[in-house]
Amino acid sequence: MEAELETAIGARIKQLRNARGLTLDELANASAVSRAMISRIERAEVSPTASLLGRLCAALGLSLSTFFAEEDGVASPLARRADQQIWRDPETGYVRRSVSPPATSSPVDVVEVEFPVGARVSFPPNAASRGMTQHVWLFEGEMEITVGETVHRLKPGDCLFMPVGDGHIFYNPADWRARYCVVLDRGTR
Repeated sequence: MEAELETAIGARIKQLRNARGLTLDELANASAVSRAMISRIERAEVSPTASLLGRLCAALGLSLSTFFAEEDGVASPLARRADQQIWRDPETGYVRRSVSPPATSSPVDVVEVEFPVGARVSFPPNAASRGMTQHVWLFEGEMEITVGETVHRLKPGDCLFMPVGDGHIFYNPADWRARYCVVLDRGTR
């Protein structure tokens, strides 16, 4: 299943790049990701890290949740846990589960995240995500989330609201994994 997802990620990046009329060099310049790395990702030779995938998404003009959303799926109001798409960041081990039923018309995405001890992921500002917002609701562990110059320390039960497009840093300072839910509102577009 992971190999299939890596192939799908590479194909999706290539499809989005081609749909926008971008060469590998142009996407490399816009994302600050090397041409060689983008080519290897598109051929499913390597798995992009969360931070790298965030930079590619920003350069392509979309959010990470929009990137993972299924475009051609059949809409169903039910997403069974066994069918929910999972992606693991190869650098940090952070696990992202797309909980929302795919292909619905809802502007809201629900994502479950398991974040390892000491992991840190930075998501750059993304002009295409301006107007999108998210709630981060912590279930287990602790998280430090930096938005701009402000560091928010979350404990279980805490919920942080923030704009998506401003960029942010997620960090787990605790000695145990963190588990949280992201409720992303893409707004009306």
